[in-house]
Amino acid sequence: MNNGRCRIIGGKWRGRIIKFDPADGLRPTTDRIRETVFNWLQPYIYQCRCLDAFAGSGVLGFEALSRGAQRAVFIEQNRKTVKRLKDSIQALAIENASVYHQDTISWLQSAADIAKGDKFDLVFLDPPFDSDLLEKSCRLLDSSGCLAEDAIIYLEHNIDTSIELPENWLVLKEKKAGQVAYRLFKFSAVGDN
Repeated sequence: MNNGRCRIIGGKWRGRIIKFDPADGLRPTTDRIRETVFNWLQPYIYQCRCLDAFAGSGVLGFEALSRGAQRAVFIEQNRKTVKRLKDSIQALAIENASVYHQDTISWLQSAADIAKGDKFDLVFLDPPFDSDLLEKSCRLLDSSGCLAEDAIIYLEHNIDTSIELPENWLVLKEKKAGQVAYRLFKFSAVGDN
């Protein structure tokens, strides 16, 4: 994962390299964590509609597509990083992915219109660790109307980050590795509990 490169670890593109430009706050999820996360996600991945918010290298969304996701939407605000995401999509000949050059908070604020009724089954939220974007993006995601019933949400953050999450998010799995905490949640619409 050094020098602006990371590897897809499973599925049809296993072993393929994703290139990215190192940017402030861009820290692709490590192979070890990704292996655990995608073992957790195995029952949910096939034919899911995936949102990779704060996409960065895009490795989480590419990993999901490699393992059978129906489509992926990548949200990224850094222009160079967006170009690399598009280059990776072209290199892998992916036809079922979209890239939005936008900041995730703005995107989530208008997500109901952008998603056009197409709801996401799986969402990756992994903002830069030194930002205060995680809690805000969780609240916006919860109220956006773009989550499918029983959607799965993956969060990755610094272990020292304290966040208040929506009450209707049920923790499925959680683990820590070094300074990284990573958790899987199941969304249920308010009133379904």
